[in-house]
Amino acid sequence: MKKFALENSLEDWQGYISNIGEAKYRATQIAEWIWKKHVTSADEMTNLSKDLRERLKADFYFSYPEILLTQKSKDGTKKFLLKLSDAETIEMVLMKHGDRLTLCLSTQVGCPLGCTFCATGTSGFARNLTAGEIAAQFLLAEKITSRDLSNVVYMGMGEPFLNTDAVLKSIRLLNHEKLRGFGIRHFTISTSGIIKGIEALRDASLPVRLAVSLHAADSELRSFLMPVNETNPLPELRKALVDYQSKTNDRISFEYALFGEVNDTVERARELVHFLRGIHSFVNLIPYNATGGRYKTASPEAVLRFKTILETAGFETEIRSSMGQDIDAACGQLRRKIAEGAVEKDSYTKTDAIIHASMLHDAANIERYERKAKLLEKKIVAKATKKTTSGGFIDKFRRKKSNDTEKNSQNCFSNLKVKKQKLGFKRTKG
Repeated sequence: MKKFALENSLEDWQGYISNIGEAKYRATQIAEWIWKKHVTSADEMTNLSKDLRERLKADFYFSYPEILLTQKSKDGTKKFLLKLSDAETIEMVLMKHGDRLTLCLSTQVGCPLGCTFCATGTSGFARNLTAGEIAAQFLLAEKITSRDLSNVVYMGMGEPFLNTDAVLKSIRLLNHEKLRGFGIRHFTISTSGIIKGIEALRDASLPVRLAVSLHAADSELRSFLMPVNETNPLPELRKALVDYQSKTNDRISFEYALFGEVNDTVERARELVHFLRGIHSFVNLIPYNATGGRYKTASPEAVLRFKTILETAGFETEIRSSMGQDIDAACGQLRRKIAEGAVEKDSYTKTDAIIHASMLHDAANIERYERKAKLLEKKIVAKATKKTTSGGFIDKFRRKKSNDTEKNSQNCFSNLKVKKQKLGFKRTKG
């Protein structure tokens, strides 16, 4: 059986070359073709002998995942549905902030965690990706954009620390100076809080950036939003983060999606302040983009109030604009809709092989919030002294769960039909 060439480290290539009796320097030449020149066929390796190229073709395959569909947002964000060698599908998203091009890539086919606000888990979990399949998304993104990536975020489909070995290997492959040579500080791993994975990263001597999707600092609420909290409880997670920081001295980012009247209250902000005490942290507040599901958008007033409480407590905080909202750029949504038949993957044309990502940062939401900041400042400070409760939302949403599921299913096709028209998908002839 042929091996995927991107699974090989430089040491693997050196061993292979030695075993077939070729000169040692051939290993470096092969690695350069694959990782720096982004070739996907041994025939393109023109400084190798014909016999060696034929041997490589017999022993390895080099192709990247196939692009099945591409969606482009009005803000320039591009989302790709990719088909792997076994016909499983994953997603990756390209975003541009100024001159910086960031790739959000996947680490699993689906996800087993079942977060209540995430589309990936609803399509089921199939398998982990290999290190080569993870790295292939990176190289594919650079090839189709004809430019170098600035940052890569392990925040797509799947939980990276449920596939820790492959994730860390992919980083080592991409970072190796003789392979891609991508700067180690330009990697970010985003986890839902898998303690064993955080401990593995702590001991891996890989100074990548760590982000934690927290979304609640109360155990009951977080368990409802993110069932992973049952097996990786907040107190133990916090201890793991403190241990990680004591060894690495790296700041930890926390992702906190704000759901209206659920986790956006003063009480929830104070809980977060208490959780973060003693951790050098940066908080990304992400106003949830309601799309007719069980949660609603937090009001601008609630977002600003939450931010003010964190900043007053001394925590650097930013309101992060959600990109690609009109194309459902959050991980798992496109794959799920194809699986449900809402988008027929064989009925629409593929995009051109070369795509230049010309994307602008959508700061509209941030500007809208900040325009109100001065007017609301006194009101926020006054409200921050009062105690606000969550309003018994857990029972309410549990009762609504079955009704919401049925309603969403009925609306899925009609909503996607409109979106396809807006995105300009064209049916192929014949």
